[in-house]
Amino acid sequence: MAAGIVAIPLLLFSITAIALIAERIVFWGRLNRRQERVIKDVLVLYRDDPKLAIEKLDRNVDLPIARIFFKALSLEDAEPEEFALAIDGAIQAEVPVLKRFSNIFDTIVTLSPLLGLLGTVLGLIRSFSALNLGDIGGTKTAGVTSGISEALVSTAFGLVVAVFTLFFANLFRGFYLRQLALIQEYAAELELIHRRHLKLQREAFYATTNAH
Repeated sequence: MAAGIVAIPLLLFSITAIALIAERIVFWGRLNRRQERVIKDVLVLYRDDPKLAIEKLDRNVDLPIARIFFKALSLEDAEPEEFALAIDGAIQAEVPVLKRFSNIFDTIVTLSPLLGLLGTVLGLIRSFSALNLGDIGGTKTAGVTSGISEALVSTAFGLVVAVFTLFFANLFRGFYLRQLALIQEYAAELELIHRRHLKLQREAFYATTNAH
């Protein structure tokens, strides 16, 4: 191989990165296309009929924010503090889903240039071992050229894999931060609506009690 022995792990890294990037593109494409619209509909429904909102969430449980809201709304007559804790717990449970493969991407980004550097060192060692001052221009010159070529190719290969993976890792990190901010924004809105519902229920209860 032109890049030497380090081409094998670098090739595996590149295949792994492409497969995981494809999965994340599908994941984030689905979320960015559907999630915000679904949650806006749920908040509108929850203001008028909580049962319809829960049904809507149940039909969209493949979305992280729908699962978060569903867990919170499944609590019957929850106090505001309990409701907030349920949302926070559900958000924490979804964080690994949103950050999936981030550690693998970081590992590939970190190790790929190091493997390229290792290939450079191995290529230079080959060059120096093939070098014979008394045979300059002779048959062993090809070994020197081959070693230098291996050193350069392995460096380039490692950097290409690292840069390619880093680009998408940063893109997905941006999607994650935006999604987290979106979840917190809509969760706060849901908590406010829940407080209003609880207040209205208690006022209705007290009015009925006083009437009797």
